[in-house]
Amino acid sequence: MTSSSSLNDFRQPLVLDTSVLINLHACTYGERVLQALPNDVVIPSTVAEELEKETSRNGGERSFLASMAVKKTLTVTDLTDDEYELFGNLVAGPPSLDDGEAATIAIAATRAFHPVIDERKGRACAAAPPLSLQPSWSLDLLDHPSVVQSLGDQAAQDAIYLALRDGRMRIPAERSEAVVAKIGFRRALDCSSLPGFKNLQKLHRVDTPPNE
Repeated sequence: MTSSSSLNDFRQPLVLDTSVLINLHACTYGERVLQALPNDVVIPSTVAEELEKETSRNGGERSFLASMAVKKTLTVTDLTDDEYELFGNLVAGPPSLDDGEAATIAIAATRAFHPVIDERKGRACAAAPPLSLQPSWSLDLLDHPSVVQSLGDQAAQDAIYLALRDGRMRIPAERSEAVVAKIGFRRALDCSSLPGFKNLQKLHRVDTPPNE
C-alpha cells in the first residue's frame, strides 16, 4: 500500500489532539500504530480531561489513553506556564478553540513538537501567523510507512476504514479518492465523514440495479 503520509520524514515528538486519540482507539489498532511510529508521542493533560467530560467512559477512549500511558507508549504532559498563557489566548479567541486543540497547539508551538489535528478550525489557527505550524492528520499516523509495514497492508486498510466509520475521522478532500481506493468503494459507503460522501451515495444509486 503506497504511503502518502506527511510524517514520513519527521522525527520530532508528535502532540495529538483529542479527536486524533479517538480515531486511534476507533481503528482498533491504536496501540500497534503508536508502537510502530518512530516518533515519541505526547498527549496534553487537557485532552485527558476532555475525555473525562465526554462519552469516552462508555466508548473506551479514556481507558485506552490510560493503558497507553501506563505502558509508556505515549506520555501525558501538563502545560507549562508559558504554554498555559498561549492556551488561554487560543481558548478566548478568536477563533475560540476547544481546550484540546488549544493545548495541542500551545505545546507544539512552545516545544517545537509536531501537532496532529483534524478539526478545520484548529488546523487553520495553527497554520496562521505568528504560529505558522503545519499540522498533520490522523490519517498521516495510520498511513505512515512504518505503521503500514508493522500492520501489513490489509490491517492498515482496515484501520483507516474503522477510524472513518467508527471514529468519524476527518481527512483532507484531496486525499479522499486515494482513501476510497484503499478501503474499497463498498466500505466507503459506511463512512459518512468522507469528503464528498453524498456524491459516493449518488454513484452507488446510479450503479446499483433496482432489484439489489
